[in-house]
Amino acid sequence: MEKRLMPSMMALQCFEAVARHMSFTRAAEELHMTQSAISKQIAQLEALLRNPLFLRVRRRLQLTPAGALYQSEVRAILNQVDMSSRYILTYGSETQVLTIGTQPTFGARWLIPRLQRFMAAHPDIQVKVRSETRPFDLMQAKIDISFFFGHGTLPGAQCRELFEAEVVPVCAPGFLRGDRVGSLKELGEQALIQCASRPEAWHDYFSRQQFQSDRSYHGPRFDTFYMCVRAAEGGCGIALTPRLLAEEELQAGKLVIPWDYVQPSDGAYFVAYSEHSAEVPKIKQFVAWVEHEAGQQGGRRAAQARSMKKRTD
Repeated sequence: MEKRLMPSMMALQCFEAVARHMSFTRAAEELHMTQSAISKQIAQLEALLRNPLFLRVRRRLQLTPAGALYQSEVRAILNQVDMSSRYILTYGSETQVLTIGTQPTFGARWLIPRLQRFMAAHPDIQVKVRSETRPFDLMQAKIDISFFFGHGTLPGAQCRELFEAEVVPVCAPGFLRGDRVGSLKELGEQALIQCASRPEAWHDYFSRQQFQSDRSYHGPRFDTFYMCVRAAEGGCGIALTPRLLAEEELQAGKLVIPWDYVQPSDGAYFVAYSEHSAEVPKIKQFVAWVEHEAGQQGGRRAAQARSMKKRTD
């Protein structure tokens, strides 16, 4: 293996300080070193890189083109080392880190509002949550747990189904006269908010009702369901979303359902973890907690469905 070109951390700190202050004297004061020690570190760094990093022009210090380029790289390296070191300081020897990957809207709407209960029950587990619109590759992304919507398959992972996600159209109160549309034709003529991660959503919604619309793919487009829900709330059009991701606004009256057809879920939300980590305590504890939370939600949804049925009977 070729030997790495690896300047010392001290040399990088000296270079960054001199480049920031444009002064060897001020860099020496900041780092509690002598000016000659700073100069020696810079000279060694220039020799290693085979490029001058500073020029003296009319008794003033300036970065060379190579020095200016190197400054931005070194600053990023030192910032990352600082962040990583401070991150490790937050953990005790008994603390475990659980890294969770989730799609943005699901994380914001379902996971995070419940997460405090897990944290309170397991104070020895430090939670780290990352978001991505596409399902995570557990190994490549270096995460312990992944939430995703689909049909229950991820490479090298065990997937546990949590719940399905019925789809409904939503819009802001007052967006439509009487907050309703009278037909699918009228619905298709509205501004249909498009979710970039589900480009076929409106087409499928109409097709399941044996209706063809030439405007299924037309309308303002947003990256996530969360953005679509907020766009609908702001009067940009009608969004098509899993009901659970808009439940908060529907309950608060910030959104209404303008057409009664509820599209059955074409997949489900899953929690996944790598096959080799199935017996890791922190994984087992988190999966058990998630399944309990999902079960409670299922019970509440069933009760709501029974209540709605009674009102319509």
